[in-house]
Amino acid sequence: MSNHANQQVKDKVRVRIAPSPTGHLHVGTARTALYNYLFARRHGGTFVLRLEDTDEVRSKDEYTKDIIDGLKWLGLTWDEGPDIGGPYPPYKQTDKIDHYEHFADKLIKNKTAYLCYATTEELTALKEEQKETGQAPRYDNRGRDLTDAARTKYEAEGRIPSVRFIVEEPRMVSWHDSIKGEIAIDTSDLGGDMVIIKSSGVAIYNFAVVIDDIDMKITHVIRGEDHIHNTAKQLLIYEALETDPPVFAHAPLIFDLERQKLSKRKHGESVHIDYYRKKGYMPEAIVNYLTQMSWTHPEEKEIYSLEEAALVFDLDKVSKSPAVFDVDRLNWFNGHYIRQLPIELITERALPFLQDFDLKQYSKEDLEHIVSALRNNLTTLSEITDAARFFFDAKPTIEAEVKETVLKGDKAPIVLKILLDKLSSFEFADPASCKKTVDALGKEIGMKGKDLYWPIRAALSGTTHGPDLGATISILGEKRVRTRIETALEHCCLSK
Repeated sequence: MSNHANQQVKDKVRVRIAPSPTGHLHVGTARTALYNYLFARRHGGTFVLRLEDTDEVRSKDEYTKDIIDGLKWLGLTWDEGPDIGGPYPPYKQTDKIDHYEHFADKLIKNKTAYLCYATTEELTALKEEQKETGQAPRYDNRGRDLTDAARTKYEAEGRIPSVRFIVEEPRMVSWHDSIKGEIAIDTSDLGGDMVIIKSSGVAIYNFAVVIDDIDMKITHVIRGEDHIHNTAKQLLIYEALETDPPVFAHAPLIFDLERQKLSKRKHGESVHIDYYRKKGYMPEAIVNYLTQMSWTHPEEKEIYSLEEAALVFDLDKVSKSPAVFDVDRLNWFNGHYIRQLPIELITERALPFLQDFDLKQYSKEDLEHIVSALRNNLTTLSEITDAARFFFDAKPTIEAEVKETVLKGDKAPIVLKILLDKLSSFEFADPASCKKTVDALGKEIGMKGKDLYWPIRAALSGTTHGPDLGATISILGEKRVRTRIETALEHCCLSK
């Protein structure tokens, strides 16, 4: 069986992202959603969000909210799904038990599925036996040819059957993958006849997803390569239902720098999109980085917006090789967007990281000036909390080393006293003018470089490094500058 590459965009494109609400939005799931979104926009198609809750034990509403909020934060808007409606409104798979059973009954009637009465205890014993003998775990298909008498006996015992789909062996399941190329899977590697409906009546993922994709007329399934064996199973189900399958495309997995798969067990919360939102990463940076992680822009650009990528994205430029998640590389992208996005937007996004301070002491324009002065040295917006602290503290905490190496010197009091005397001559509204005035005062007393700037920085911010000195003086204003210089001069006197 195969689905041909020349049908890739034959029909109106309909793609979906279908995460299970059993955990927070994973970086890998976000990239998969991104590639589906871009493919749909590239071909004028439809992007569907569908939440799959076949795991009724682990599925939680909090994870549903996290997934939806994370996708929205990244700017991935969907055409059908939660909050949107449309011809296929959001639903829970656990609400569709009768619908799945209808299709399962169809398979039983055409003898491609059967009722299986094996108990949990029997299946556990089978796995243990296979483990002891070094065999790969698989169902031994013992329930495939039960007699009517055996079924009657099991039912009398109160056993509630599951439904298993017959996996014929030996056989190769093959298809053309839009990313990986030609793929062939031996059915002997699929674990034997597979459960499609549990004894509880809940459909198993590999069955429910096929029915859902048929219902939603999905034309392309773009997902991670860890689903390749699932695809083989699902193609068998499509065949049994006498329905044409969608085009499949399997993107490479995301590894860390040590070539280990990204997982919460090994990497903690850093595998979740919400971690980066809380750290002050720009969604534009995340989107740009995840897009280029396994996809090459036709013009080999590195920096591009979601909209720009959507104009040229296609699956033939997606790499077959594993992607590597490099935080340093992500930080490079993030720093770029912090510096390049409109200052009004960056200030708005920075405000949550400034809530410990009394923001009312500055106007909206002043706050934008503060963020503008600081953003060139930021990797993430969360760093602005410490970087901006001296602007808000009544008296900045002067680093101990700065007190010893800068303020106790003979030059510091000279610089600070003349600065104090000349404050009335500063044009505080103009950062460039403030810097020129400082340089002019330096010429007057024969000082420049760190001899001139370090005492002033120490007095104003408590350290010898930071944002542009002219901008710092302009933002603080005459009253704050005067108070801080007077306080620093007291340190100069105390250190003598």
